[in-house]
Amino acid sequence: MKSSKILRAVSFLCGTLITIGVIAFLYGFFASGNNALIGVGIGTIMGGVFIFIMGIFLVATEEVVEKDKQNTIS
Repeated sequence: MKSSKILRAVSFLCGTLITIGVIAFLYGFFASGNNALIGVGIGTIMGGVFIFIMGIFLVATEEVVEKDKQNTIS
C-alpha cells in the first residue's frame, strides 16, 4: 500500500535525524562543551520528531479519506 511506503520512509528519515541529533547533542554536551552544537542537536531531534508526527498525520488523513470514499460509493 501507498500508506505503508510513506510511513516506512518517514520513520527511516526521522530515525536517522533523531540519531544524528542525539550524537550531536551528546558530543556537544560531554566531549566539546560547545553550546552551539548542543542547540543544533536539540533542534535536529525536534525536527525529526515534528516530521514524524506530520507523516503519521498525513497517513492517517489519507486512510480516513479513502475509507470515506469507499463508504460513499457503496
